[in-house]
Amino acid sequence: MKLKTFRKGIHPAEHKGNSQYRPLERMPLPKEVFIPLQQHIGAPCKAVVDKKADVRTGQVIGESAGFVSSRIHATISGKVKTVDPFLHPLGVPAMMVNITGDNLDTWVDADNPHLDWETLSAAELITQIQSAGIVGLGGAAFPTHVKLQPPKTKTIDTLIINGCECEPFLTADHRMMIEQTDDLITGIHILMKALNVRQALIGIESNKPDAIEILQTALQKDDTIRVVPLKVKYPQGAEKMLIEAVLKRAVPTGGLPMDVGVVVNNVGTAIAVAEAVVRRKPLIERVVTVTGDGIQQPKNLIVRIGTPFQEVIDFCGGLTGHAVKVIMGGPMMGVTLPNLNVPVIKATSGILCLTEAMLQKEPIYPCIQCGGCIHACPMRLVPTRLARATEIGNYELAEQLGILNCIECGSCAYTCPSRIPLVQWLRVGKLRVNEMRRKRQLAAAI
Repeated sequence: MKLKTFRKGIHPAEHKGNSQYRPLERMPLPKEVFIPLQQHIGAPCKAVVDKKADVRTGQVIGESAGFVSSRIHATISGKVKTVDPFLHPLGVPAMMVNITGDNLDTWVDADNPHLDWETLSAAELITQIQSAGIVGLGGAAFPTHVKLQPPKTKTIDTLIINGCECEPFLTADHRMMIEQTDDLITGIHILMKALNVRQALIGIESNKPDAIEILQTALQKDDTIRVVPLKVKYPQGAEKMLIEAVLKRAVPTGGLPMDVGVVVNNVGTAIAVAEAVVRRKPLIERVVTVTGDGIQQPKNLIVRIGTPFQEVIDFCGGLTGHAVKVIMGGPMMGVTLPNLNVPVIKATSGILCLTEAMLQKEPIYPCIQCGGCIHACPMRLVPTRLARATEIGNYELAEQLGILNCIECGSCAYTCPSRIPLVQWLRVGKLRVNEMRRKRQLAAAI
């Protein structure tokens, strides 16, 4: 059978062997957590606890300040040490609730019975998901309850579950599909009911045959959910690419999946939804792959949000003597950490520890007009022209050439023989074009 995929893209070395066969392992409770009030796309939360307050696991400590926002919960029980700015994994100070643990893990709603989700209405399910602070766990951290409430003018007919995990090194989603199959299927059904759709498709790349087989077996008597094996290609996990691969529908320029009748959610998000609705468990922890040639013991860990990276790395035996860089996420779209005292957040899918040998630093040469980046770009852009327009400050041209359609996947930079930092230029260009657009809107409003 010919495997489905999207046009263009690349196939970087996978590097998944270090962790893909390591089962999920729960980290011990951290002694102290630093929980940012901004862990999602949208408005930051406002702290609703004060210094020296006693808190319990699962207690709301950050309340949403807008529709596109997401509640924040205490991830351990203990005492609030302070509510102050601390260094965020993105390298900037951010307001955080610093909790010193009591090592008891006392839950705020320990006696709440499990819910029979099938008796709840779509609105009640969405309320439960919103209350639990669920966001997309594939890395974007978009509030899930917002995705489940598209405008009435948009008709949704399909839910797609992203099980691609196309980013090199990362294996968290792979392990969850194998080990948390029942919760995954329950979460999918809850999302389907919330969206009022009758079809769900799970896109899984063919380098995870065990996950494909386990889910196909579990769904033999379920004609509403289907597994779609996909060709191994990057960035197939990006929403627009996944929709093209699975359904052959093209999301319009500047559009969203809902414009073609689709909502996409990650495997981890679906599992978190099941835990939130059935067991009333807010999003206080997530699965994190710790891997790379710079870590002593690669693992797939269930980690409480707010745990310092250093503590997670220490639990994996520490860095090797040759480690020189630690990245939050994968090598293509991850963020290099400023130091290891920053906390794990809802968007932390992986901790990638690299040595000098893996980095392969090379000098930057002038563009040789080979067209490799054009052939690789899944958004059908011309990355070199966009980068050049940004470099010379011609943001109007960058806007005309469609720079805001860039998904920052890194395919262009990966293929560039001149090692031009195309993604960095594109990120700067997008920032400047958005600033230019805001100034135009303000000027028009005066």
